[in-house]
This record gives sequence, structure tokens and C-alpha cells, in this order.
Amino acid sequence: MKIHFLGTAAAEGFPALFCRCEHCLKARQAGAQNIRTRSSVIIDDELKVDFPPDTLLHVLRDGIDLGLVKDLFVTHSHSDHLRAEDLAMRLPVYAHGLDHPLRVYGHDNVIRICRGAAGNEDSSRVSFRRIVPFQTVDTGSAKVTALPANHDPNETCLLYLIEKNGKRLFYGHDTGLLPDETWEWIERTQLDAVILDCTNGLLPFTGGHLNIEAVLDIRNRLLERGTLYKDGTVVVTHFSHNIGLLHQDLTEIFDPYNIKVAYDGMIIHL
Repeated sequence: MKIHFLGTAAAEGFPALFCRCEHCLKARQAGAQNIRTRSSVIIDDELKVDFPPDTLLHVLRDGIDLGLVKDLFVTHSHSDHLRAEDLAMRLPVYAHGLDHPLRVYGHDNVIRICRGAAGNEDSSRVSFRRIVPFQTVDTGSAKVTALPANHDPNETCLLYLIEKNGKRLFYGHDTGLLPDETWEWIERTQLDAVILDCTNGLLPFTGGHLNIEAVLDIRNRLLERGTLYKDGTVVVTHFSHNIGLLHQDLTEIFDPYNIKVAYDGMIIHL
């Protein structure tokens, strides 16, 4: 399983869109792995999680052929995770040479927004399927189970357990501390890799996102319960500029725990 991290920032980006704080100024000056766009991944070039407003940049920067993607799983409808209007760019006139539809999966609000943004839906180009927590979708090449997140009380937000080629990945953001029912589900299986929200860094924990302490607590529980293989991969992502930590700062914190700090363009293989 190849996991390509396209973006690794929280909603405002890092450096943030309009911000002139010292942390954003340092990130602009340092460049490289300190330049973070809104979060998304592509798995094996054909399964994508989330569709942020920076998707065109990701395509151009990393040489992505988005026409190869068959399945798009959206975690929730917040604007940094879903730029639904760009789905219309897959319709005739805008896109040519496509030989399969893009299947979009999400909960109620996600599907409502996507249907509205795509205009006259062409099922040969894009189709929409509402999914609910604990439902497993068989895409033909992967099995993806939607699990409840602890993020926005006004919306059903989803995390995903992705099984492909004998490997299991838990995609765990945006979320605060995992709901009990999510724990119950993932602790019935074994994981090769975990991707976790680390929006708040060393700042105090808040309900809808994790900080470093909460990440370590989750990672330790996964190991103690035998849910995560001892040689399993843990990756942190979705960083806010408010944490004031550049990439090197984050790696110095997480390296002793053998936790990878994601950066834009990073690729890992399971």
C-alpha cells in the first residue's frame, strides 16, 4: 500500500493564508517541509481521502494523475476537507479521456453539498453514495469502513479503516479523543499503520482535535492492546500554525517514539 500525503496542514494552511505571526514568517523563510497545504492523501494512486481546496496545487506540484482515482472518501464537509465545486471539473467539457466514474462517499451533509455543487450529475463521470458509521464499502480493490469521529457536534464526521492488499490503515483525523464505539471497532482488528490528527501540538487539548499528549496516549493504547503491530507505522499530520512548531521541532518531539511527522509530498509504503 502506497500512501501519498498531499497536504498536512489544518484549515488555514501553514504558513496560514493571511497570517504574519512569527511562526508563519519562519515557515515561509525556511520553506521545504515547513510549507503545508490542506490535508489529504492518495492511496495507490486510485483511492483518495478528502478533496481540499488545494487539490489542483497537489496535482500540479506532485504530478498526480487525478483521472486515475476511482474512489473518494470524504471525512466531513468543512471547507478545508471538501471543495465540492471542483467536482464539476470532472464533467464533460472540463475533462476528457476518462474511462470510469469517480465514486464519492460521505455522510448526509457531504453528499448533499456534492450533489448541489456538481450540477447536472453525470453518473458516467461522478456518482455519490451516502455511507453511515460502521458501514463497510468494498471498492473492488479495497475495503473501507466508516467510523465515528469526535469532531463537530453539528455533523456526523467520519474516520476510515482502509484494508488493501493484506494491510490495514486507520485514517484518524479530524478528531479529538476517539469515541468508545470507534475504539471497540478498531480493537477487534490489527493495524499496520495509523494516521492521527495533531492539530494542537503542545497547546492544551481541545475537544475536536488532538494534541501531542493525546496522540501519544492513543498510540500507547493501540500498542498495549495489541491493536497496532509492534513494528506498525504511526504518522501525525494536520498541523496548525498556532502550535508554533516547524517540521524540525516536530520531528525532534516524535522521533524518540518512532512516530513519523508527515509533510507535503511524503510517501510511505506498507
